[in-house]
Amino acid sequence: MTSQENMQTQNQNQKQERIVVGSINNLPNFKSSVRLKYVKLGYHYLISNALFLILVPLTLATLSSFRISTHSVQDLVQVSMDIVKYNFLTVFLCTALLVFLGTLYFMSRPRKVYLVNFACHKPEPSTKVSRELFMDRTANIGIFSQENVDFQKKILERSGLGQDTYFPEALIRVPPNPCMAEARREAETVMFGAIDELLAKTKVKAKDIGILIVNCSLFNPTPSLSAMIVNHYKLRGNILSYNLGGMGCSAGLISIDLAKELLQVHSNTYALVVSTENITQNWYWGNDRSMLLSNCLFRMGGAAILLSNRPSDRFRSKYQLIHTVRTHKGAEDKSYNCVYQREDDNRKIGVSLSKELMAVAGEALKANITTLGPIVLPMSEQLLFFVTLVARKVFKMKIKPYIPDFKLAFEHFCIHAGGRAVLDELEKNLELTQWHMEPSRMTLYRFGNTSSSSLWYELAYTEAKGRIKRGHRTWQIAFGSGFKCNSAVWRALRTINPAKEKNPWMDEIDKFPVDVPKVTPIIS
Repeated sequence: MTSQENMQTQNQNQKQERIVVGSINNLPNFKSSVRLKYVKLGYHYLISNALFLILVPLTLATLSSFRISTHSVQDLVQVSMDIVKYNFLTVFLCTALLVFLGTLYFMSRPRKVYLVNFACHKPEPSTKVSRELFMDRTANIGIFSQENVDFQKKILERSGLGQDTYFPEALIRVPPNPCMAEARREAETVMFGAIDELLAKTKVKAKDIGILIVNCSLFNPTPSLSAMIVNHYKLRGNILSYNLGGMGCSAGLISIDLAKELLQVHSNTYALVVSTENITQNWYWGNDRSMLLSNCLFRMGGAAILLSNRPSDRFRSKYQLIHTVRTHKGAEDKSYNCVYQREDDNRKIGVSLSKELMAVAGEALKANITTLGPIVLPMSEQLLFFVTLVARKVFKMKIKPYIPDFKLAFEHFCIHAGGRAVLDELEKNLELTQWHMEPSRMTLYRFGNTSSSSLWYELAYTEAKGRIKRGHRTWQIAFGSGFKCNSAVWRALRTINPAKEKNPWMDEIDKFPVDVPKVTPIIS
C-alpha cells in the first residue's frame, strides 16, 4: 500500500470518528442520562456509607486528643480491681442480669428459615402442545364460534408463549376426556414428580417432614391433595397438613408465609410446600371471551420446596428467607371481581378476567412495595422518596412521584409469569432491564403460565444461568385473585454451581434467552 493510500485511509477513519463523536454530542438526552446515572450512583454510595465517613474521622480525632501513659493505664486497672473486690455482689448481679437478658433475647428471636432446595416438574415430551396443536384441538372441538377461534389464535400469538409448553393428556386426546380420574392423574403426575426429585436432591426422609402445605386454586377433591401426598409417601401421623384452595396464582408465596409462621412455633423440623394448578377440569368450554383468555395462557406445571428451621441445615441450604409481605385488596369490589370464577350464559364454568385487571394489579403492587420498600431499600432511596413525597404533599409541588430503584436492593427478580402485559407493565413501572426480566419472560415462553409454581421455574432459570452468587438477594412477586400481591425476599447462602444442579432448564439452557417480538396484546 502506498503512502498516499495510507493517508486516504487515515483521513477516512478520522472522518468516521468525527461523525460518531459529533452524533453523540448531538444527543443531549444521552449525555445527560449518562451523567445522571453516575451522579445518582455517587449519591447512593455517599448516603450508604455516611455513618462510616462520619465516625472514622471523629474516632481518630478523639483518640488523638488523649495521651494515655503507661502509668495512667496501671492506675485504671488497679481502680477496676478495687471495685470488683469491694462490690462483688453488685458485679455478680449485673453479670447475672446480662446473662439472663442475653438468653432471653436468643430464645425469643425469630427462628431463621432456610430453603434447603426446590424442584420443578418437567412433564413428558409427549404432552408438549405447540401453537398449531393448540389451535387444531380448539377448532376441532366444535364448541367455539369461528370468531372466537380466531380470537384465541390472536391471543396465543401475542401471549409470549412458545412452542413447547405442556398440556395434560386428557385435553390433548381426540376427543378430550376432562373427567375426575384424569384430573387426579394430572395432580399425581405433577406433584409426585416434583416431590420425588426434591427428596432425591435433599436426601431427606419423608418421615422427617413435620409440616405439609399444598396449594392448588381450582382443583380441590376429597380427600384433599395434601391427603393424597400423605398417603403416597406414608408421612407420619402427627404431620401438620394444610390444603389451600381458591387463592389464585399468588398462593405459592402465601404457602411460604404460612410455612414460615409454623416453623417459628415448631422447632427442629422440615416444611414441604407444594405449589401447582390443575387444568384438566378447568378448561373453559364456552364462548365468553373474558374466560377464553385463561385457556390460552395456563399450562401444566408444579413445584416442591423444602424449608427448614434447623441451624445445622444452614450449611447445605441454598437460601434464607428474609422477608414476606402480603397485600390483600379484596375489600374493594373492583379488586374482588377482576378475576372471578363463574358460569356464562350457557352455564359453562370458567374464570373471567376483567379489563380492569392491569389497573388493579398496579394498585396492589403499589400497596405491597409501600410496605416492602422501607425494609429493603438503602437509605439513599428512602431519603429521595421521602423528600419527593414531602414536596408533593406539603409544598404542593407539581413533580412526578419518585420511583425507588429496587435494583439497588435486589440482584434478581422473579415476577409471576401471568402474561406478557403484566410483565411489560412491571418492567416499565419498576424500571427494570431486559436482563432482570429475562427469567420471567423465558419461563412464560417455555412453560407458559403455570400459576403459583411459575416463580420457581424462574428461580431455576436464574440458577441454570449461573447468576446466583453468595449474598445475592432475590425478590419474588406474585399476583392472584382476590386481589392479592405477595412478595418474598431470599438471600443466597452460597454460590449456585449450575453444573451440579438438576432442574428443568439444564438440558436446554444454552438455547435461552430467545427473542420474543413485542406486540400489543388483545383484550376484548
